[in-house]
Amino acid sequence: AEMAAARLSGSENRLVSLPLSRIRVIMKSSPEVSSINQDALFLTAKATELFVQYLASYSYKHGRGKEKNALTYTDLSHTAEECETFQFLADILPKKILASKYLKMLEKEKRDGEVREDDDEGEEEEDEDE
Repeated sequence: AEMAAARLSGSENRLVSLPLSRIRVIMKSSPEVSSINQDALFLTAKATELFVQYLASYSYKHGRGKEKNALTYTDLSHTAEECETFQFLADILPKKILASKYLKMLEKEKRDGEVREDDDEGEEEEDEDE
């Protein structure tokens, strides 16, 4: 039985690019998960791979990076911000701002307290590629 399982996992590894062992570790990090079926592990890996491909191709098609034949972080963060399907990723893929601009925002928050929060919104809207 072990030999068949080894052969099976070997062929499965060729069908997915992501390492199954790492995905198993991530799945087991959830307290609700006690054991992981091999099929569930494989399907999770394949679904994750397809999702990442979809995110990347959508971001490339709708982003500015295609002009340079490149997928940029800005393309990904723009997709997370603008596309309803990917909005759940907005915290993971925040819009980039310069560290100096961020430090100025923090300094301004310290000075103003939390009285005038809405002033920061305009700064975030600026194009980070400039």
